[in-house]
Order: sequence, then C-alpha cells, then structure tokens
Amino acid sequence: MTTEPTTDPDAPDGRDAGDGPETDVRDLPGGARAALEAVLMVVDEPVSTVRLATATGLPVDETAEILDDLAAEYRDPAMPRGFVLREVAGGWRLFSSPVFADVVGRFVLEGQTARLTQAALETLAIVAYRQPVTRGQVSAVRGVNVDGVMRTLVARGLVDEVGTDPTTGAHLYGTTGSFLERMGMTSLDDLPPLAPYLPDLDVLDDVDGTGAPATPAGTVPATQNEEQQ
Repeated sequence: MTTEPTTDPDAPDGRDAGDGPETDVRDLPGGARAALEAVLMVVDEPVSTVRLATATGLPVDETAEILDDLAAEYRDPAMPRGFVLREVAGGWRLFSSPVFADVVGRFVLEGQTARLTQAALETLAIVAYRQPVTRGQVSAVRGVNVDGVMRTLVARGLVDEVGTDPTTGAHLYGTTGSFLERMGMTSLDDLPPLAPYLPDLDVLDDVDGTGAPATPAGTVPATQNEEQQ
C-alpha cells in the first residue's frame, strides 16, 4: 500500500513532511545555532544560506539571522577565536582567523612549494581584471607566452574556460568561485581599483591564429615561453 505524501504547513519552504530532517534542530543540544555550526564544520566550500536552511530544516530568514549573529560573535574581541565565519563567493564558510595567519601558514606550507610564482600571480591578476580574456590577450599584456602558467591556474581551479571569442574562436578565460573564496571576496566588485592601469582589450585583439600576440609598442616580443609554474 502506497501512502500519499502530505504537505507540512510548518515546513520552512512548504515541502513535503517526509523531506528534509525529521528532528527539529531547535530541540537538539545547543539548538539551531549549534546545528548550523555542526554543518559549517564539515563543508569544504562556501554554502549558501538557502542550502544551510534546507539542511537544518530552518526558515531561510531565521538561518540568515543566526549566521549573521554567529559571524559577529566570532569577531568579538572580548572572546578571541581562532576562526571566523565569512560570507564569500555566494556562501558561508569557516576560516582561520587572520590573526593566526603566520601560525597556519607555517603548518600548511612547511615542506611544501605550493605557492604561486610571481609569473602566475601576474597572469591571474590580468585574468581577474580583464575577464573574459584569451591567452593571447594575456600574453600581449605580459610580453611572454603564458600557456604553461594558464594551464597551472586552470589545474589549481583559480581560472577556467568561460566561452569562446566570437571573432577568433579562441578560448576565453575567467576566474572561478574558488578564486573568490581564496581571496575572501563575495564578488569581483570587491577587487581593488587596479583595472584602469591595465590596457583595454580592444588594443590587444591583433593576435594571430596561434594565440601569439602582435608586439605592442614598448613591449618584449611574445616568443619566449615561460616554464610551467
């Protein structure tokens, strides 16, 4: 015998009573706040307010209010914490406190060489400020071939293909949600105002079919390949 699902009028989004958590998280030790903390402890990428509300069975408005309260509580200088709660890249996630950056850095980077090189950082900055952009256009700004560096940035999840240029068919690249997360930004609008110092893309469109840029005045010909960073 099949039982028809019933709609729970008290469900936060009007879903069926059989969907979502069966236990009201408000009845658990620590209540809704502790339930949200438990979920945030296991996420490995920013999670939206709506998704957190669905996971805990709480109304979205109540979830948003609790998240704001937790973020403020973790920032309270009267009770220093080793972590903070931030809203970045369209979601919420716990991060180690900037105060302990040196300590965390020593732990994470000890014996590793995972940091981006200067060449990779420069290439990433051009993509961030001029996206969507082709590899040829990035090469025109830097004056060297950036194929190897771009492959590294894609492999690290900081840059990805976002389409193709309608004129040349070249792949267009832009930054990813992971880039925003690592930079601690909610959107690209949070980037510092550096873009006016970069050349406009319309002066970088003279590239050949291989993606090698024409040599702008005052720059080094883009024939030198940088090693993969």
